[in-house]
Amino acid sequence: MPKSSPTGKVFLVGAGPGDPGLLTLRAAAVLRAADVLLYDALASDAVVAFAPPACERIFVGKRGGEHAMAQSDIEALMIAKARECARVVRLKGGDPFVFGRGGEEAQALETAGIAFEIVPGISSALAVPAYAGIPLTHRDYAASFTVLTGHEDPTKAASSHDWEKLADARRTLVILMGVGNLREIAEQLVSHGLAPATPAAIVQDGTRPSQRTVIGTLSTIAGDAVTAGIAAPAIVVVGGVAALRAQLRWFDRTPLFSKRVLITRTGHQSELFARELLARGAEPIVAPAIAIEPPDESSAGDGALSALESFAWIVFTSQNGVDRFFEMLAARDADARAIGAARVAAIGERTAARLGEHGVRADAVPQEFVAEEVARMVIDRSRVGDRVLVYRAQEARDVLPRMLDEAGRAVTVVAAYKTVVPNDPQFAAKTARADVLTFTSASTVRGFAHLLGGDTAAMEAARGKCVACIGPITARALRDAGLPVDVIADRYTTAGLLDALEAHFAGDS
Repeated sequence: MPKSSPTGKVFLVGAGPGDPGLLTLRAAAVLRAADVLLYDALASDAVVAFAPPACERIFVGKRGGEHAMAQSDIEALMIAKARECARVVRLKGGDPFVFGRGGEEAQALETAGIAFEIVPGISSALAVPAYAGIPLTHRDYAASFTVLTGHEDPTKAASSHDWEKLADARRTLVILMGVGNLREIAEQLVSHGLAPATPAAIVQDGTRPSQRTVIGTLSTIAGDAVTAGIAAPAIVVVGGVAALRAQLRWFDRTPLFSKRVLITRTGHQSELFARELLARGAEPIVAPAIAIEPPDESSAGDGALSALESFAWIVFTSQNGVDRFFEMLAARDADARAIGAARVAAIGERTAARLGEHGVRADAVPQEFVAEEVARMVIDRSRVGDRVLVYRAQEARDVLPRMLDEAGRAVTVVAAYKTVVPNDPQFAAKTARADVLTFTSASTVRGFAHLLGGDTAAMEAARGKCVACIGPITARALRDAGLPVDVIADRYTTAGLLDALEAHFAGDS
């Protein structure tokens, strides 16, 4: 490599076919450390979101046939950003060395003396047929497969494809970027020996909740694709294996497949829920209806932390309360050891799990994740006069401290945080796109109505959509606001909510 002054480094990263679950561990690590991100149209939003908030994001892809930037300009931009000592990620759909012009970009970096690394991605040529239920090889149909482009360099005088060799009934053909030339490709294959009845498939938006698959034959597939409105990005599979889709399809059979699900919980808690939705074939729409802020008054929390050794129990009613508690401990240069002999109660599995991340195992976690059940467990396991510290939201219901007080426990309530309604000018548009509205607390219901302009507007926005929630408290808040309740999770967790939604759409409820 030619010597030059110290520079940054460019990572040519394969984003995979779209499903963020197919991103490699190395790709995720590189993305999380990026200073500059140059990304293509085929890199999904969920993958782009791996980059840190401070990362400079630059779209350099092609949409609707229009190039955001010429290839030579992309290469010049990579080099310029690297010379600013930045960690530059060039994010490309699929694999950078499979019809991604990654080889050309690596050559430009080498010539310029810029250090680079290739991070392979799962090629859409492999992943998309698999998500459509089409194996590329099968002992009864094909012992090999060939990947080819359906969109060759337009400046070439003639095609580089050897159609006579490609027209082999014993192999599978995987054609990338072939939507626009599908009729001509099918005609070439038939004219060079493949039977018109050879099975063929075309898959649009493979591995994503918007995936669509059309099955036909070489004689019909071009017309079938037009009738179905199939558009790029799409992959064509030709060969006997395409007929196996009817038996092997799996991804688009899930009850939540293609459902657009609005997530109203706080932004930092939405990530795991969104990943779980994607894993079940749904499209998450992140639209937080609440945000977490420090409480109006923090002196009670300071006083409680100074007297932790005096409490017999500490009760946490949310993950946010756990986070705030340990943030305040850290500010005092303390950790979980400050809890001492106090026993700890958590309102549910997720709150208990968050405690575990801080090295604390909850002594009490009720089967039903509501304040009443937490209170009963603490009362059963404590004595009259015991001091109980309750960490909760500023606006939380008073039922927990009231029950403890009535049972003779000395209760100290700390408002660990407060929930507020964020500003989101796109909230109504996001809601309109959704098929399913999900609510995980009464505060998300109130925030939803506020963002839409009141209960009447919220009722109208929910019309015709499935409304799902966690537990009876949230269901009551929905009904009080005049919204329907179609699904209530038996287990008051996001996993329980997803199970309930699947049962609903599968017709089991």
